Amino acid sequence: MEEEKAPLIGEIEGTSQVSNTTESERHVRTKVPEVEIHLFRQGKGPVAVFKMNLGGWEQDQLEVRDILDKHGFKSLYAFNPQFRSRGVPVRFNPRNGRSLLTYRDGVVVYLDGEPKDSLVQPVTRILIGVAVVTLMITILSRDTPEWMKKLNVSSVNFPPWILACVVIVFTRMRKRTKDFLKRRGW
Repeated sequence: MEEEKAPLIGEIEGTSQVSNTTESERHVRTKVPEVEIHLFRQGKGPVAVFKMNLGGWEQDQLEVRDILDKHGFKSLYAFNPQFRSRGVPVRFNPRNGRSLLTYRDGVVVYLDGEPKDSLVQPVTRILIGVAVVTLMITILSRDTPEWMKKLNVSSVNFPPWILACVVIVFTRMRKRTKDFLKRRGW
């Protein structure tokens, strides 16, 4: 019966002792390593100066994806503010968004960002291009030329704006994928 009352090895005993420690003495806080970042936009700025906690298992990596998303950049580069010149791109792991290079606590990091491309600008250019080409085709050929009527296999006449769209789509395809037709056997 005495064995039941004796605590087993490894068993945690609850004690009912009242401690005289205050609330702040009970919590142990560790300092999270952080770096100061001076962020430039295409060599101009700094547009932002802020402190950022380092992440990762060793807590020595920058959260690059957070910086890219927050400030609207598509890429970051090391930056030398004295010469106003970019260095190598800051590489990061695509899975977790952390930098591949490590940083020390308290370091000042100078980064230069390349802004994301606007979706409005290319779409506007395409629409203006379609409008200009359509206008030129309409002005230059008010009536369908005779040679085109003779070559017309079907009796369908194409409006000029469809022709302009086809031309623009074909030229865009050629610029985007230069070897697109080679892969298809053309």
